[in-house]
Amino acid sequence: MASDDGLQGKVAVITGGASGIGQALAVAYARAGANSVVNYFPGDDHDVQETVRAVEAEGGKCISLPADVSSEDDCRAMAQAAIKEFGRLDIAVAAAGILRRNPLSEMDDEAWNSMLDVDLNGVLRTFKTVAEVMTDGGAMVATSSIAGGVYGWEEHAHYAAAKSGVLGLCRSLAVELGPRGIRVNSVIPGLIESPQSLDAKNSLGKEGLDAAGSGIPLGRVGSVDECARAIRFLTSDDSSYVTGQQLIVDGGLTVRWPS
Repeated sequence: MASDDGLQGKVAVITGGASGIGQALAVAYARAGANSVVNYFPGDDHDVQETVRAVEAEGGKCISLPADVSSEDDCRAMAQAAIKEFGRLDIAVAAAGILRRNPLSEMDDEAWNSMLDVDLNGVLRTFKTVAEVMTDGGAMVATSSIAGGVYGWEEHAHYAAAKSGVLGLCRSLAVELGPRGIRVNSVIPGLIESPQSLDAKNSLGKEGLDAAGSGIPLGRVGSVDECARAIRFLTSDDSSYVTGQQLIVDGGLTVRWPS
């Protein structure tokens, strides 16, 4: 049964919808009675049809298409697909991102620029193109990270810079789009078990996540479903007077006194 949070019949564009938080969010919207358009990056190992099937199992509808957030045309195609298929666009969630380990001694322009082009510029392109057709009174959310959004992270300066930039971008767009009733917020996920964080080469990996969980007040790392529900809240009528804010979803990690 759909919830009464105003999401019934709404349409969302979700970047990064083939896996992780984006995939979980498409399913969360289906449970609330909303439909979605998700992208997948050609060549990605994740099968976007898993998202489509999971949404359909909840009684929703999900359209998938190839789109690279480093291309404004591809981002615009997602927004247009929502209008063509569903006749409206109410929500945009920028969840696409990459993660690469690069120590400062090895950081070059290519590594720096490619990271920012996806993790920061990709958010701008997504929100710019959806704003062209979004229903007044809509909502946008971007995923930042505890790395950059709160903490620093060694060997990930480019990633942290991009995720920090997302916060300023969302605050400014909240002001600019406010007259249209469009709310813009960000979430700051803490340690969330996802395909990205399970990558031991570029992130913590399973062993690192398990070890880190003991230092979190709730005693564990979070799930993509928990993060998706926080995003769903920020795009629902339950948060109708919330804009330009950052919601930290970290199990209390950032408020624990260091031991």
